[in-house]
Parts: sequence; C-alpha cells; structure tokens
Amino acid sequence: MEYEQLIKLIKTVSGSSLSSFQMENDGVKISMKKNMITSENVQKMPMPAAADGQMIGEEEKIPEGNMVKAPLVGTFYTSSAPGEQCFVKVGDTVKKGQVLGIIEAMKLMNEIESEYDGVVEAVLAENEQMVEYGQPLFVIRS
Repeated sequence: MEYEQLIKLIKTVSGSSLSSFQMENDGVKISMKKNMITSENVQKMPMPAAADGQMIGEEEKIPEGNMVKAPLVGTFYTSSAPGEQCFVKVGDTVKKGQVLGIIEAMKLMNEIESEYDGVVEAVLAENEQMVEYGQPLFVIRS
C-alpha cells in the first residue's frame, strides 16, 4: 500500500463513526482503534461544597461592579512567586493597567491587568486554580 493511500485511509477512518477498523492487503495488516467516549462512561461531578456546607453555584452572589475576566485558559496565580505577597486583595484601590494576577499558559506567564480604576470588591479565583477563557476573576467597583 502506498503512503498516500495509507494517509487517505487513516483520514477516512478518523472522520467516520467507526470505533475500530481492520484490513489485510497483500500480506500487510492494518488495524486502527479510536478511543470513544460515550455518555455511559462520563460521570457527573458533584458541585464543590462551601466551608459552611452550602453548595457553591448559582446561589452565590457576586458583588456588583466591573468584571475582569480571564483572557485565556491556564493556571491563575495571585502573586509573582510562591510565598510572595498577593498583587491585590479585596479592598485595595487599583488603577487601570495595574497587575491583578498572572495566568500561566504553556509555560508562559501572562499578566492580568486591571481594565478599570476602582476598588477590588471580590477576587473570584483562588491561587493555583485552573481558569477558563472568559471566567470572571475580579470585581472592581469604580
């Protein structure tokens, strides 16, 4: 079997709904398997419980103000190094462009800067927490 034919076969099987494929041609055996995730294999994760036993989720009130959101997926850090003082904490006055935290993505440290002048009302992510794109990190009251 020619290289181009093999590549075409792999792409065809990958793009199909087949979970496995076997073939023998001129003494050459080809076998492919895909790892399929079905809904039966996926377990639902319980919501984390707050310290007082309440569930964290929709019921929790986020203070009103300007939201600073994660610009990328990664690990959020509140300080520049372990054991160092946090960039900001609740009650601190911040200026536009001031560093609020860091998100590490692909071994690169990305500073999260304030988009607003104001007072930090809430820090919504914990140190070393994985954050998603668009996830609220800070609330700043102007």
